[in-house]
Amino acid sequence: MRIVMVAESFLPQINGVANTVRHVADRLLARGHELLIIAAGAGPDTYHGVRVLRARSFGIPGYKEFPVGLPDPAIERSMTEFKPDLVHLASPFFLGAYGLRAARRLGLPTVAVFQTDIAGFARQYPLFAKTDRAVWALLRRNHSRVDRTLAPSSASMALLMQAGIPRVQHWGRGVNLELFDPAHRSQQWRDEISPDGQPIVGYVGRLAAEKKVRRLAELSDLGCRVVVIGDGPDRASLEHSLPNATFLGMRRGAELASIFAGLDVFVHTGEHETFCQTIQEAQASGVATVGPAAGGPLDLIRPGETGLLFEPGQPGSLRSAVSFLLDNPDARASMAARGLQRVQTRTWPAVVDDLVDRHYAEVLHEATVVRPTPARTARVRRAA
Repeated sequence: MRIVMVAESFLPQINGVANTVRHVADRLLARGHELLIIAAGAGPDTYHGVRVLRARSFGIPGYKEFPVGLPDPAIERSMTEFKPDLVHLASPFFLGAYGLRAARRLGLPTVAVFQTDIAGFARQYPLFAKTDRAVWALLRRNHSRVDRTLAPSSASMALLMQAGIPRVQHWGRGVNLELFDPAHRSQQWRDEISPDGQPIVGYVGRLAAEKKVRRLAELSDLGCRVVVIGDGPDRASLEHSLPNATFLGMRRGAELASIFAGLDVFVHTGEHETFCQTIQEAQASGVATVGPAAGGPLDLIRPGETGLLFEPGQPGSLRSAVSFLLDNPDARASMAARGLQRVQTRTWPAVVDDLVDRHYAEVLHEATVVRPTPARTARVRRAA
């Protein structure tokens, strides 16, 4: 199969969209499929031998590391030359809208992955707070015109369907079980972070307004060490408001895996997560997890079994959940073990195989049987 992947974000950016695109591409290549990747922003023009077409882009205040792709005639030309069977739109927004238009002009089946609650994020910034309706209008237009939209959680599925978006189905996310593993726990690292032996509570993620990291201040008197891993525009102000926390900056790969495994409790504070991959990574690392009772974490954490949920709008709720886990090591160990068990079947190869064998296959079948367009018929004849 020949697949075009249009990605709003890709390497060298490090975020959920870019990471998912990378894992999907890796598995597609391993299965022998041919790819063309179209991505926003500067970066390498190849990935494991696959051409990466870099579309023109611009940065936005507060999110300059997330380039916004612009329309580019080279996109449709490259898609036409590549002769794909299907177009995969990764978190389509501006660049995805142009990729979708090109796909429809060429009569190509399309699958869109909803991954970022852009409207929810925008509401956290005064400059963009009033743009959420316009954002939703563009998201609704994009996702209503594709053959299938894939949402990563039950909450995001409900959000899309309430917005009137049709043909929404569930497709989750995988986790790298070779990288994230309890065996990577380092006592040396724990001794450095907490020389007095206090339990370690950690957050991993972007340091920005929508992540609500300031809520970690609720943990200041719990007798634990708070560790913050990540970077972003709010880092300086967070270091000021969380003076007792240890900020480690961005960490990747084996170093990040060791940090995850060295935690006693993992906390995610953001309430606009469509999935929340870091919860899965913490569970794979054998760590008890605490997340908001909103969005993606609702599917990942079964309260009292694989972790605990806190109420985003209730002050002290996060503190109570973390306090319970710190005060009850047996319950903490049990939830960590069950969380680890939960992710054992959620490998990236298994998740991408489901994408290909179920979602791609069904969309291709429906496109062939239900709506063979003149443009697609012409393309098939040319390819033959």
